[in-house]
Amino acid sequence: QVQLVESGGGLVQAGGSLRLSCAASGSTFHINDMGWYRQAPGKQRDLVAAITRGGRTNYADSVKGRFTISRDNAKNTVYLQMNSLKPEDTAVYYCNAADYYTLRNYRGQGTQVTVSS
Repeated sequence: QVQLVESGGGLVQAGGSLRLSCAASGSTFHINDMGWYRQAPGKQRDLVAAITRGGRTNYADSVKGRFTISRDNAKNTVYLQMNSLKPEDTAVYYCNAADYYTLRNYRGQGTQVTVSS
């Protein structure tokens, strides 16, 4: 089992920045991809950004150039630096970790990000 604990959400004005963190614990040896998803009220959960253990990244078009995903493999932690935030970025942000051995996906409890206009 893998446990994911997110932190760093909150309320910020448009144009501001937030940094999310997600720490993985438990059976993390086979974790490869980690990433962030978000879900706004009434909408589906969408991928925001993902990063492999080797550092390859992938971003949703809506956040390219504004968000940066990174990870510290030694700490089993993934980060999401969010700059130039917009009201449409308001959502619950979920951390995700993929286990390449068991093929299980793990998800954190979510952290609320609210961007006011």
